[in-house]
Order: sequence, then structure tokens, then C-alpha cells
Amino acid sequence: MNQEQMTAKIATGEGFIAALDQSGGSTPKALRGYGVEDGEWSGDDEMFAQIHKMRSRVITSPCFSSGKVIGAILFEKTMDGEVDGKSTADALKARGIVPFIKVDQGLADETDGVQLMKPLDKLPALLEKSVANGMFGTKMRSVIKSANPAGIAAVVAQQFDVGNQIADAGLVPMIEPEYDITAEDRAEGEDILLAEIMKNLDALPEGRKVMLKLSIPVKEGLYTPAIEHPNVLRVVALSGGFSTDDACDRLAKNPGMIASFSRGLLQDLRKSQSDDEFDGALGKAIDQIQAASVAG
Repeated sequence: MNQEQMTAKIATGEGFIAALDQSGGSTPKALRGYGVEDGEWSGDDEMFAQIHKMRSRVITSPCFSSGKVIGAILFEKTMDGEVDGKSTADALKARGIVPFIKVDQGLADETDGVQLMKPLDKLPALLEKSVANGMFGTKMRSVIKSANPAGIAAVVAQQFDVGNQIADAGLVPMIEPEYDITAEDRAEGEDILLAEIMKNLDALPEGRKVMLKLSIPVKEGLYTPAIEHPNVLRVVALSGGFSTDDACDRLAKNPGMIASFSRGLLQDLRKSQSDDEFDGALGKAIDQIQAASVAG
């Protein structure tokens, strides 16, 4: 797929984006969930080799290239690896799946009810490498924990500032100000978040495209104005701790949002499964998440 084809796939594809971007801190938990115990690897290299085997098994599963998965977010080391003798990005594109890369370097300590991204000192080099690897876009995460207007404004401003740097490098930024679903004031805070997002969208140069990755809102249809904004390529939803069933039920009530789930996609996969069992479990999750993404 070329850039024009990938853009069209993300803008209009009737599917969802798989989140395969667990990084160093979350990888051991992901491996345990898959059935790989801590004693089966030693050191980061062996740990990442184990998670790459899992991701390769997902990517090469027949159901993953069914057309229901339109994109996949990768961790840097996954991008650096190979699947079926091809770079991971090329292996995804061969299956009709648009590749994205996680670029943030973790979260700063909480201030004003939010966690900003840590300084992205490795960003220029990572963007250069990502463009060379044929990636389409990026993803970066901040977290909002309370309806603090100053904190929410700071999160959104940082996201859009970095997003413009990413767009200048030739990639499409996926802006992710996640709202903690356990926050008691989430409904109020999401109203503030939407206002800040719209303000920053309106300030973008004409024709500049960004994506948004947001928690499924308390108020159904809240993010419709963002979905319809001319600078937004697509709005995707994170599950944020909801069970797969609950996340899919909530997503289906928000037309225009599609899923970008991780745990909900992978939670029933095990290393010990036969290929048929593995493909069956993955296919069931893909069908459920895709159905919720195209509902409405």
C-alpha cells in the first residue's frame, strides 16, 4: 500500500486498529497473560523476543488479514523486527493493514490532575527511522485523572505540539489524551477535553490531518464534533480498563468511533493453544470488536 491507499484505508475502512504496542513496563504482564512465565526469559532481549513471537503469531493468523483489522500500532522493537522474512511494517501492509508506531517515552508524575508525556528526547531519531521503515502514523499517550481545566489544557497543548512535529516529519499523529475511566468527574472533564481538542484542531494548518485516540465517553456521541472536523482523519477508542464486552457495548453507542483495543483483542490468546485454537480465539475477538466499530 502507498500513502494514498493507507490514508483511504484509515479514513473509510470498516474495521478497527489493533494495539500491539506494549512497551518494556507492560510486556511482562502481557507475556504472563499469554502463558509465558517470567522464568522463561532473562533480560530485555529475551523478553522482547518472546513478545515478538506472540505478535508475529497474531499478525500471521489468517483472521488478522480478514479486512476487519485496518491498522496496527507497534512498539519500536516490533517495528525493528521481521515477520515472515519481511519488515514488520511490510508484513502488515501485505495483509492490508496500516502500520503505526508508539513514540512516547512514558508518563511524567501527576500534576494538576494529569500526567503529561515525559520529554520526547528520542523523537527526532525515531521519526526518521519510522519514515524509513514505511510507517504511516504514530501514537502517543497522556493521562487525565480529574476535571482540572489547567491540567487538561496542558495535556492537549503538549499532544498537539508534538503532533505538529510528527506531521512535519511526514507521519500522521494519533493524539491520545486518555481519560481515566475511574475518575468520578469524568463526564465534566470530558466536556473540558472536547473544548480543548476543538480549539487545537481549529488552530491546525489547513489540510493537516491528525487522528484522536480517546476513552469511550460517558455521554454517548460526545466526540461527534471532533469526528466531523475536517482536520481529523479518524477517531479511535481505547478500552481503558473496561471488559471487552462492556467496551464493545459502549463503543457501539458512539457512531463514528472505531476501536483501538489491546487487552480486549489479546486476552484469550495462549502460547499453549494449537493454531486452530489460537485462530479461533483471535477471530472471535476480531469479529466482536469490528462489529462494535461499525455499529451505527
